Amino acid sequence: MTEQNFSSMRAAMVESQLRTSDVDDQRVIAAMARVPREDFVPAERRAMTYVDRPIPLPNGRALNAPLVTGRLLREAQVEQGDRVLLIGAATGYSAALLSALGAQVTAVEEDGGPELAGFGGTLVRGALKDGAAAGAPYDLLFIDGAVEEVPAALVQQLADGARVVTGIVDRGVTRLCSGRVVGGVLGLASLTDIEMVVLPGFAIPERFVF
Repeated sequence: MTEQNFSSMRAAMVESQLRTSDVDDQRVIAAMARVPREDFVPAERRAMTYVDRPIPLPNGRALNAPLVTGRLLREAQVEQGDRVLLIGAATGYSAALLSALGAQVTAVEEDGGPELAGFGGTLVRGALKDGAAAGAPYDLLFIDGAVEEVPAALVQQLADGARVVTGIVDRGVTRLCSGRVVGGVLGLASLTDIEMVVLPGFAIPERFVF
């Protein structure tokens, strides 16, 4: 696959997947048209780079489909200089896009997780649910996948008024959600059902009833 082939496929992805599916933020579209997604896909999977479905990664993880990334970025409303806590960095594609939009990115990925391509931010290796408290407070929490719940430990690392975008797993269905933290409390609104990669380590603990 040549660079020209990938460039053509990237342009087609923008026109057929993003513009037709409520990704109408021109800054997001420009960033996704410019950042070469193929650089963040394992060599053996590069033929799938711009297909609208998740791409399997080592250790059972997966890279979200381009449309999911575009929708998350649209709802994130990234501003120049935003301090962003990215949970589930995977190969670094979303981190690179956030950086391209002017954010200061702290990306969290698990020990032994996928190797990240360069993105111009800070990488923290550790449990996704723990975040990166040393860099707090953050203006935006960007969870690059779906979780059963957003842990209090992550909410506590956010500034008052911080924005949050994530997927939520609800009875087996993944939903795109966004919200804000006000007075230390996170309020989330469900936007749409969408197939998202489910991140490990965010299961709601079982509650015993006596």
